[in-house]
Amino acid sequence: MKTIMEIKKGLEERIGERLKIKANGGRRKTIVRSGVLSETYPSVFVVELDQDEHSYERVSYSYADVLTETVELKFLDDQSKSS
Repeated sequence: MKTIMEIKKGLEERIGERLKIKANGGRRKTIVRSGVLSETYPSVFVVELDQDEHSYERVSYSYADVLTETVELKFLDDQSKSS
């Protein structure tokens, strides 16, 4: 199992890459979105979502979400699950 620092470092190396996000939306609902990893901060990372009817949307998740698998990241350039 990776640590939060390892997850953060791994994401910093992949800024600008396309990814698919699978997030737990509560009540047995899963939200799947795709976009580009745009920024990392000390406790969160930001994803610019694909344009949807001409409005850009940004979402941020914490590294702890990835660690606890509340959020799953899959980079579109490789087939392995990245966390």
